[in-house]
Amino acid sequence: MTEPILSLRDVRLTLAGNAGPVDILKGISLEVRRGETLGLVGPSGSGKSSLLMLMGGLERATGGEVRAFGQDLTAMDEDQLARFRRGNMGVVFQSFHLIPTLTALENVAVPLELAGVADAFGRAEAELRAVGLAPRAGHYPRQLSGGEQQRVALARAAAPRPAILLADEPTGNLDGVNGAAIMDLLFGLRDRNGATLVLVTHAPELAARCDRIVRLADGQVLADERRAA
Repeated sequence: MTEPILSLRDVRLTLAGNAGPVDILKGISLEVRRGETLGLVGPSGSGKSSLLMLMGGLERATGGEVRAFGQDLTAMDEDQLARFRRGNMGVVFQSFHLIPTLTALENVAVPLELAGVADAFGRAEAELRAVGLAPRAGHYPRQLSGGEQQRVALARAAAPRPAILLADEPTGNLDGVNGAAIMDLLFGLRDRNGATLVLVTHAPELAARCDRIVRLADGQVLADERRAA
């Protein structure tokens, strides 16, 4: 069996709270295989988003080990983590986090330019076309609907062709129609680029499309279920 693309060993996360330290994650161990689609589900406050952030090196574990592609993320400093993410991971948030002063095309091109891609704007245009937004390439975020902004965010995450796509409640701020469209696009991008997809969701219909579901409660893994073939 191949080495897991993501591996967590006894991962803990404790953050300072007003009343003292708060244990967010309490010794989580799991592995994610290349090409897998994994849904992280559970009630609010169960630690889903924190776990996703640890996988992406956007949050630092206070205990245990997080490895991606065999490399220990917990041993990297912020600059090393940023470089590592840039070459290997794409992240989609519930809030779109687009740069308001840049057009849709420019927002998608930013990570490509940072990665030194020669034809950054050409590839950015192709990614916008893939999510059905080529006609809106010159529009600024304020000129786009919520669904369109999330499409831009998806295109931006997918443009560098990352091996891992991480999505935190990607349909959380959208209505049913736009949410369903984003689901289709997310899995379509995964299929087109062959990426491993890990997503946090409260939407049962989105979780049901994943190969595997990990259920969290109170900072711990409650169940690890694989969908029947």
